[in-house]
Amino acid sequence: MGKVTGFLEIDRHDRKYKPASDRVRNFNEFIIPLGEAQTRDQAARCMDCGIPFCHTGCPVNNQIPDWNDLVYKNDWKKALENLHSTNNFPEFTGRICPAPCESSCTLNLNDEPVTIKTIECAIIDKGWKENWITPKISEIKTGKSIAIVGSGPAGLSCAQQLARQGHSVNVYEKNNKAGGLMRYGIPDFKMEKYLIERRVHQMEEEGVKFHYGVKIESKESIDQLIDNYDAIVLAGGSESSRDLPIPGRELNGVHFAMDFLPNQNRVIGNEEVDKSGMITAAGKNVVVIGGGDTGSDCIGTSFRQGALSVTQLEIMPIPPEKEDKLSTWPNWPLKFRTSSSQAEGASREFSIMTEEFNGDNGSLKALKCVRVDNEMKKIDGSEFEIKADLALLAMGFVHPVHTGIIDTLGIEKDSRGNILADTEKYLTNIEKFFAAGDMRRGQSLVVWAIREGRQAARSVDKFLMGKTNLAR
Repeated sequence: MGKVTGFLEIDRHDRKYKPASDRVRNFNEFIIPLGEAQTRDQAARCMDCGIPFCHTGCPVNNQIPDWNDLVYKNDWKKALENLHSTNNFPEFTGRICPAPCESSCTLNLNDEPVTIKTIECAIIDKGWKENWITPKISEIKTGKSIAIVGSGPAGLSCAQQLARQGHSVNVYEKNNKAGGLMRYGIPDFKMEKYLIERRVHQMEEEGVKFHYGVKIESKESIDQLIDNYDAIVLAGGSESSRDLPIPGRELNGVHFAMDFLPNQNRVIGNEEVDKSGMITAAGKNVVVIGGGDTGSDCIGTSFRQGALSVTQLEIMPIPPEKEDKLSTWPNWPLKFRTSSSQAEGASREFSIMTEEFNGDNGSLKALKCVRVDNEMKKIDGSEFEIKADLALLAMGFVHPVHTGIIDTLGIEKDSRGNILADTEKYLTNIEKFFAAGDMRRGQSLVVWAIREGRQAARSVDKFLMGKTNLAR
């Protein structure tokens, strides 16, 4: 719980950003960490609140008061052990999680929550710096083999948990490197990819085998999985992007966000890219349609590529500046937020519907838009145009790609098109096939994917061995 009176004596201080004028010049991370002494002070603010709502606010149920207390007492190594007991990859969540735990913090009733995400990141970064993090190689071998399709955070956490139980684990990834959308969708300025490489190396030492550039699509490749493995975990992403089928959609310059973001990440990762066909924002007026995290990533990437201007359109009304605590806390509130990318100079418009893409000689030149009311009805006389050379569709993802494993095997889907499997067994309707992460849950957060991967691993272990000591 930290210092008994810490929350009364110490003000909240969080990490800072490098100035926008400096950080947009490259794709490096730009968060300035707190010093060790300051981090301990912030951990001291964790109060004896009686019911730690942060536990349930955190999808992986991090024991937040416990490791806050350990940091306050300068026992960083034990804090790291505690953190790892619930979260395989705190360096990921400590950078790209929106921290629902902080919204659940009792001190958030005063808008001064404990800087949980910052402390989490400090613990894991210190752990790596001090060489406390080493492979955990199982002393037993079960003789059971498992295939995991997809190497995003769900697949990685599932693979690590199962390898540490002594199972033989093989991860299949269609791209050239591990990480899934965490690698190819999230820009390096939010999370540099050496963090993934470091974990992959650890997992390889623990016995996990990675197979890159392998697509499990054909009936032959699926049959090989069935024949060669005792269990198969489907841990792919939710990759079917929500489209905007309006006039002009076919124009050159209108693209899905996920046709734009990955290649930039591949360039930074020194992967081979056909730059002649690469979508770039350099020298262009960019319009991003969609107000979520993917849209924000498009903004930051566009500025770093040299966009002339970036405008973000959101069909929903502008959220309230401040939430009503009595009706929302300790749940995640709907309120106005500004991401680091949006703060770099993007123009943001709310309650806007795009009606048409206008072009010249096959290329995009402008967007025809109209303002809508809170019921999504068009407001008469509110039509206007926005100049645009590049329009990026970042309106979310509807479900996983169905062609391939899902359709070939006849795996049952829920009403939203995701794989149907419950959160107790994570088992599909097909024998020995499990599903976890976005492929089962739908588009979600990295921290939810880690949770699902861990819980699916527990179910697989119990399925294979008849019992398990893995934690949910």
